[in-house]
Amino acid sequence: MRQIEAGKIKKAVAELVLKANYALPVFIRRALKSAYIRETNKRAKKILKAIIDNAAIARNEKLAICQDTGLPVVFVEIGQEAHITGGSLTNAINQGIGQGYRQGHLRNSIVRDPLLRGKPGFVPAVIHTEITAGDKIKLTVLPKGFGCENKSQVKMFKPTASISEIKKFIIEVVKNAGSDACPPFIVGVGIGGTQDYACLLAKKALLKIVRGHRSRVTGHMGKLARELLREISRLNIGPMGLGGKTTCLGVNIETYPTHIAGLPVAVNISCHALRSAAKII
Repeated sequence: MRQIEAGKIKKAVAELVLKANYALPVFIRRALKSAYIRETNKRAKKILKAIIDNAAIARNEKLAICQDTGLPVVFVEIGQEAHITGGSLTNAINQGIGQGYRQGHLRNSIVRDPLLRGKPGFVPAVIHTEITAGDKIKLTVLPKGFGCENKSQVKMFKPTASISEIKKFIIEVVKNAGSDACPPFIVGVGIGGTQDYACLLAKKALLKIVRGHRSRVTGHMGKLARELLREISRLNIGPMGLGGKTTCLGVNIETYPTHIAGLPVAVNISCHALRSAAKII
């Protein structure tokens, strides 16, 4: 049994908060640059250049990429041979979130009571925990902005639903997001499980590498992702909703077995500033 101090988790989370909010993942930067090269609409190209420049300034100057520094979502993969000492996992994560947000002068956006609202703070984070093999802990911080989170949807299809019906729903969700969710988008899709688990799958899909038009994922899900990307691109929403062919940088799909009587499909949209950072302890 490996002993891991809670303070080590707190420190790691604080570092990940800053890294995620300051620097876009390499695969997102590459996707944006590739989109800039392919884009033919002059205004769209100019907006993509501004997005790319903004990301570079944020990374170099250690500034928040976006003023909405999101609701921090933390994915924890904890090995069954790991034992946390000196405090609880939840407290360590939330303390790390608070430390990172204060240190980075990042916006406090979390209200304790969803109905009464009140003065915003930095915590609590939304924490998803998964037990894995081994004695290590993997922490992934995803600061999720709500301009795009508000546009996410889930639908319980009948098990007889066709792939074309599912595609129509996903495309309609993206279309309704329009300019409000700050395109170009990354679209996470979760198919299967229960209603709540499909939503989690859709969010986890945002953590996968975005390969866009270069994706060579095989099988029917890979085919579906490529078809969705092509059809979403034809919506002509464009960067920041002002037209152009760069409406979506990539579509990622996560699946899970489901009940014979159901077919849950969830869509989680991310803006172009898909921020995440991970570390293994």
